[in-house]
Amino acid sequence: MKKISKPAIIFLFLITILNYLPIILTVIYSFNFSKITSVWGGFSLKWYKLLFENRDIQQSFINSLILAFFSCFFAVIIGVSAAISMRNKQTKLDKFITYFSTLPIMIPEIILGMLFMAIFSFINIPFGFITLIIAHTSFCIPYVFLIVKSRLIGMDDTLIEAAKDLGASNLQIFVDIVLPYIYPSIISGVLLSFAMSFDDVVISIFTTGSTVNLLAIKIYTRMKTGVTPEINALATIILIITVIIIIVFERINSKHEKF
Repeated sequence: MKKISKPAIIFLFLITILNYLPIILTVIYSFNFSKITSVWGGFSLKWYKLLFENRDIQQSFINSLILAFFSCFFAVIIGVSAAISMRNKQTKLDKFITYFSTLPIMIPEIILGMLFMAIFSFINIPFGFITLIIAHTSFCIPYVFLIVKSRLIGMDDTLIEAAKDLGASNLQIFVDIVLPYIYPSIISGVLLSFAMSFDDVVISIFTTGSTVNLLAIKIYTRMKTGVTPEINALATIILIITVIIIIVFERINSKHEKF
């Protein structure tokens, strides 16, 4: 086994510090008694208490959960359907369709947000939950589509052929064979899409309405007046939720790779 060189160790150390030091400081200062972020005034949970008493923040959190839920729901229906149909009907346009389907995650978010805003304004759709769900679903679909499609590549065709020989209908084949095989990838796609939708700021700013408050946008607007311990507490809670989603995603992915 080759030893890691000193420059590589220094590089990894610097990258680790740059990536994780701000996160660690955010978590630490969320327990700071002092209102001034740069001054440590002792350990306190008062900012978490104020956070949970803030109805505006609570409503924004609920709105973000609802948005993420519906975005994932529609993304799963469209993404799974597209992945299965492309596997069953292979054409010369498969590569083009796959590339075209992944465009929403390759286009810069600010461009995508501006495009959605222009389209919704042109067809006169009122900005609010409907426009947010459409926009978030569009960039969640590729995650579900790619994960499920990669899972379907390793599926044994003889299982489906044997089921057909035994007189199984297409619905029975999907429920008894295809769905159990791809459900780990569906869950992975849902978790990844949920995290992306829940944390999104740029596209949400362009497609939200005046009556809908989202948690990510709420944090962004409050950051303009400076970072407060209350924002640090909120960021810590979101960080914990994101870490839980990532852990679950990795667990499912590891089981997915074994089979």
